[in-house]
Amino acid sequence: MAQDPIYAARRDTFFGLMPEDSIAIFPSAPVRARNNDVDHEFRQHSDLFYLSGFPEPESVVIMSRQGGEKTFGMVVRARDKEREIWDGKRYGVEGAKSEFGADEAFTVTELTATLQKAVEGKRTILYALGANTDMDERVLGLITRARRMKRKGPGGPIRVYDPAELVHEMRLKKDEAGLTRMQRAADITAEAHNAAMRATSPGMTERQVQAVIEGTFRILGSARNGYPCIVAGGDNATILHYNENDQPLSDGDLLLIDAGAEYDYYTADVTRTFPVSGTFTQAQREIYEIVLDAQLASIDLCRPGNTFDSVHDISVKVLTEGLVRVGLLEGDVDELIESGAYKRYYMHRTGHWIGMDVHDVGEYFDEAGSSRLLAPGMALTVEPGLYI
Repeated sequence: MAQDPIYAARRDTFFGLMPEDSIAIFPSAPVRARNNDVDHEFRQHSDLFYLSGFPEPESVVIMSRQGGEKTFGMVVRARDKEREIWDGKRYGVEGAKSEFGADEAFTVTELTATLQKAVEGKRTILYALGANTDMDERVLGLITRARRMKRKGPGGPIRVYDPAELVHEMRLKKDEAGLTRMQRAADITAEAHNAAMRATSPGMTERQVQAVIEGTFRILGSARNGYPCIVAGGDNATILHYNENDQPLSDGDLLLIDAGAEYDYYTADVTRTFPVSGTFTQAQREIYEIVLDAQLASIDLCRPGNTFDSVHDISVKVLTEGLVRVGLLEGDVDELIESGAYKRYYMHRTGHWIGMDVHDVGEYFDEAGSSRLLAPGMALTVEPGLYI
């Protein structure tokens, strides 16, 4: 995984987007305490992993462009025999170079000195302020130090610029490696949903169904969920981000499952609803088919040249027509859409970008404020619903 040439190719693209005389700093995700001396499961920051494939905490990717030279540096944990007995093998400085292609690598104890040297002669720091308070202080410290040193030599950085506009636009339009991983995540997710449908019966709890889903994820090679599973029976299905998953399932209930597997840092996002007993009532079937029609109509608009909003708008139209047809709304369809009357039953958007993050990065509007045009490589969810 780490030696996949896709990471070097992505860095080459990013180097080409960096301003001259600039440095980009991508810190790892922080380690968070769960309770006492137990940490939450660590997952690398998506931007850092996208550019390097490096999975370890306490790491920083530093990319420098100056005078035609481009340098890929890494700051990583040092090898430590005792800690590796407890926590697992570390790549260390040599591994960062040999396994991940770093031009230069340093240990975390050298971070401050490494950053100070790296910003020499640079005019721009590409760094996302606000996500990592410890690194925020370091970066602001670099700016302060540069101001103080102006009288002694060439000026240091004079601006901090969020690299999201560059790297997030790259992530929005998936390369072949990203699409392949997303397809595998989707295949695993589909298998898990099917397994859950086969296993579900009245008297089970939501959590037992969750166990089937997550067990299938792991068996098929997914290291983790893309997001917490929502397994919601009956009225719980109308709570959009329900997560207790602890109620019994009754004959006659519908069961909503919103679950996606992550595969090699790319996630799927699939929501399906089915009858616990295996058979819809007539009313359940009518509502289900309205939602299915809306989904298919929206999927049909997921084509280059259409806008992101058009995918939502067609779902709203089909859902509103269906609500009028079954008597849950009365009046002219266009007027009901204009007034927002349908929002009593459908209160969210139809989809979002998806990729390394379940709600993935990328702008939804262009510079003029208009809904963005869809383009090859973009990936979005299509998930209309009716909540009654």
